[in-house]
Amino acid sequence: MSGSVELPDWAVVSDKRRAHISRVTALLDQWAVAMHVGADEALAWHDAGRWHDALRDAAEPQLRAIVPDPLLPYGVLHGPAAAVLLERDGERRTSVLEAVRWHTVGLATWDRTGRALFMADFLEPGRSFLVQDRAFLAAQLPHDFDAVFRQAVRIRLEWTLREAKGLFPQTVDLWNSVR
Repeated sequence: MSGSVELPDWAVVSDKRRAHISRVTALLDQWAVAMHVGADEALAWHDAGRWHDALRDAAEPQLRAIVPDPLLPYGVLHGPAAAVLLERDGERRTSVLEAVRWHTVGLATWDRTGRALFMADFLEPGRSFLVQDRAFLAAQLPHDFDAVFRQAVRIRLEWTLREAKGLFPQTVDLWNSVR
């Protein structure tokens, strides 16, 4: 499974985004092996990784045609839109759909698939901030999944507050579920 970034026909991604998707998927695959995750769950992690940003480079009108929710800002529409199209194409695994749908903002009711995707998207080694801290957390994840998740949520929440970005109710619920 590692290295595969086969995307749906409807995907809209740049080469840079495809490289990010490859790194996220490889990290998920690595963690699944290190944690001895069962085959079905490992496949769910892999698929969530390869599909999470499948529409990240799509234009706003295209995304709004799929998800006409005026309350969702453009920057988070790609997850819900991808989930809609995946479901249309026959994807039925709720854990994968919810992971893809909410990977940008978080969801308190996620199972390990959603939580793993949230962390892999944040901790993947191609990102240029907090490089050593994120590498440490990525290495620790197979040993203490829940503690690393709590730290990843905390760091993302602190950044959101520091940057004066808006908080989604799902993000607040997620933080309250792990603190």
